[in-house]
Amino acid sequence: MSRKAELEKSLCVACGECVKICPREALSVYRGIYAICDKTKCVGCGLCAKNCPANALFINESEADNK
Repeated sequence: MSRKAELEKSLCVACGECVKICPREALSVYRGIYAICDKTKCVGCGLCAKNCPANALFINESEADNK
C-alpha cells in the first residue's frame, strides 16, 4: 500500500500552511497559485491534509505496483 498526498487544485488557496507543516519538505506553492507535492519526498503522513484550511489536500492510498 502506498500513501501519497494529493491536491484538489480548485480548492487550494496557496496559503502555504502545508509547506510549513510538511516534515519532508515535499510540498511547495507553485507561482502563488496552488500547492504541488513532490511524490518522491512524500511519505503520506497526513499532516498536510489535517492542517489544510481549505481542505484541498487528502491522502491517496493505492496498491503499490509490483511490475
